Amino acid sequence: MAILVAGSIATDHLMHFPGKFADQLLAEHLHKVSLSFLVDELEIKRGGVAPNICYAMAQLGGAPVLVGAVGEDFGEYRDFLTAHGVDCKHVHVSSVRHTARFVCTTDTELNQIGSFYAGAMAESSEFAIGPIWDATGASLAVISAYDPAAMVMHSKECRDRGLRFVADPSQQITRMEGPELRQLIEGADLLFTNDYERELLESKTGYSTADIDAQVATRVTTLGSKGVEIVGAGDEGDGGTVHVPVAKERRKADPTGVGDAFRGGFLTAREWGLSWERSAQVGSLLATMVLESVGTQEYVVATAEFGARLAESYGDEAAAEIVPYLA
Repeated sequence: MAILVAGSIATDHLMHFPGKFADQLLAEHLHKVSLSFLVDELEIKRGGVAPNICYAMAQLGGAPVLVGAVGEDFGEYRDFLTAHGVDCKHVHVSSVRHTARFVCTTDTELNQIGSFYAGAMAESSEFAIGPIWDATGASLAVISAYDPAAMVMHSKECRDRGLRFVADPSQQITRMEGPELRQLIEGADLLFTNDYERELLESKTGYSTADIDAQVATRVTTLGSKGVEIVGAGDEGDGGTVHVPVAKERRKADPTGVGDAFRGGFLTAREWGLSWERSAQVGSLLATMVLESVGTQEYVVATAEFGARLAESYGDEAAAEIVPYLA
């Protein structure tokens, strides 16, 4: 069944700094930073949270529906996504704003400094989730990072209509205030954050971890190199908590979009009916494949190779259970 993925749609300008940001930052002068980093690489890639998640789903044979706002400059990007299995028919097109831009510099330690221009994303409140849900026969809506007011509006719409939804505040946690974040996550089937975002979410909302768990059915927290923790996983794991380690990597290239790929893989596998553990394994391997490439939509899922890498990271039993869904 279709999954609606609402979020930012952007072009990524990815640069590499051949040094460490930390070596250029003076702790006693951080209140007046004025720095320019001479970079040695520039890659212009397709990006944005929603297309990244959709691309991951489509690579696994899912049925993602892209939801968001773009400018009239979206044509080539639309063609690419459509060709790769993403439904783009419900994207709002602005007549006055450009598609969003993400500009990011990564150092040799994979630390990042980025800026995001919202552009057409500011018009995200001009569309509703309900009509798209009805038109596509969707089973789930992902409310990811885009215009904060629209995120709150769309999560409320899902609650009011009884639609299953995922709260994925991601980078917008830094922009949103406590009351907005409390409204966003209330009643979500799933809440995605990384471990730092979870702590920031608690700080801004005034909620404890237990308070947040009471607001959502299941909490999924990515832990970087330590894997992923799933709380509220029913009968699986110890006391309803499942932990899955990261998939084995071939190399580290660029971390941009790693979390988006994890979400796409995880949610697609859950729609297949796989367990929380297996779903996290699928998502973790996709995340590793993104880490190994420059750009968020440059990898390709080939069934045989994907199965071999699943077996390498999680064992033959995991691969045998997952691979049939890829055929």
